[in-house]
Amino acid sequence: MREWGLRFNHYFEKWMFLIIPGSLVLGFAGADALLPFVEAVPYLFAFVTLTMAIGCGLRELSGVMKKPGIMGLTFVIAHIVSPLAAYGVGTAVFGADSPYVVGLVLFTIIPLGVSTVLWVGMSGGSIPLMLSMVVLDSLLSPLVVPAGIHFFFDTTAQVETGPMILDLIIIIVLPTVIGVALHQWSKGTIQERVKPYTAPVSKLCFVGVVALNATAISPHLHQLKQDMAVLVPIVVLLVGLCYTLGFVGTSFAKDGKTQITVSYATGMRNISLGIVLALGYFSPLAAVPVVLSILIQQPIATVHHYILQKINKHKTSARGGAHVG
Repeated sequence: MREWGLRFNHYFEKWMFLIIPGSLVLGFAGADALLPFVEAVPYLFAFVTLTMAIGCGLRELSGVMKKPGIMGLTFVIAHIVSPLAAYGVGTAVFGADSPYVVGLVLFTIIPLGVSTVLWVGMSGGSIPLMLSMVVLDSLLSPLVVPAGIHFFFDTTAQVETGPMILDLIIIIVLPTVIGVALHQWSKGTIQERVKPYTAPVSKLCFVGVVALNATAISPHLHQLKQDMAVLVPIVVLLVGLCYTLGFVGTSFAKDGKTQITVSYATGMRNISLGIVLALGYFSPLAAVPVVLSILIQQPIATVHHYILQKINKHKTSARGGAHVG
């Protein structure tokens, strides 16, 4: 059983570039059957978070909190630089009054996505840093999101903070606390002991999250038929730019783990929250870029993972060559 679990995990990561887009297709194709299960998404997220958190102890988390510079830089890139870029690109293409501009900016000011933790773990980044940033950014989102919308569009989105905070506690805070407690209780040995079982299950939960998110937005697909030829390239450009800003913005650190972590943090967002806000507080057309971003975010994350692995192999080969020489 242990060998099967590790083998499954290996092949999942190897073929992830096909599995994740396939999960999106599954979510759309089986929307009628899967729709009743959409409410399970927070709990699937919670298990993914728990699986990642058991690799972190109090020492790792406290070490991250003692170095707030990278966290602050990440939030600046994610919620100041990226929204400015989104607003600039959107207004240049659609005009300042377009609801599409609202959607593009909204994508950049919603909190960091929980699924980044899984991608960071698979790509060799810092899970403690990513967990810390997701938790803090999510807790700050009731302030950050309305303030960002008000700054760019001179209006205020009345976000219901109570239910959102409760969801964030279930999805992020509680699993993190449990995971860290288990790590401390086992003196750091639990992750390797349970990995053959938890790793495959967490990957399947991740597939479920992607598929169910696609199912949730399937009723709004008719909105995607308008302006697709222009919107799709713009959203691809914006999501790719968010990844790039995080990677390039931390190049000064000369730390591969930091670059991997921050690039995923700035590139991936909590799209489910973005769709709720777009449909609840703005024109339905404002939801179109946000809906498109969920179709694009995961495939680009897969491409980004592939590129990072190539960069890492190149660096390893270069060090090996230098050592031999």
